[in-house]
Amino acid sequence: VQLQASGGGLVQVGDSLRLSCSASEEAISPYRMAWFRQAPGKDREFVAAITRQNSTYYGSPVRGRFTISRVDAKTSYLQMNNLNAGDTAVYYCAAGEGGGAITRPSIYTYWGQGTLVTVSS
Repeated sequence: VQLQASGGGLVQVGDSLRLSCSASEEAISPYRMAWFRQAPGKDREFVAAITRQNSTYYGSPVRGRFTISRVDAKTSYLQMNNLNAGDTAVYYCAAGEGGGAITRPSIYTYWGQGTLVTVSS
């Protein structure tokens, strides 16, 4: 599965942005999907995940502001509202089939290339 993350950009504090994760060939519906982010000098951080049954999970910093969804068989969205400076990072989408803690990067097999989100105050 090849994943393509897109939709990043430069926004102001309080703005919204929608990231997309698209699979080039295979459908992503059999996979658990997730978004992670990595700010300069920091570890990769769990943002959100959606299971094959469409249950959703969020990291504490984004809960209530971000929404992950499946749009169709090959596309997943991350809707980000009320952005703040702490959301500035490169955002990566990921897909995986295995079990384990949904917040751990290691359980995801496939990764997109990352899209930069910069929130300016």
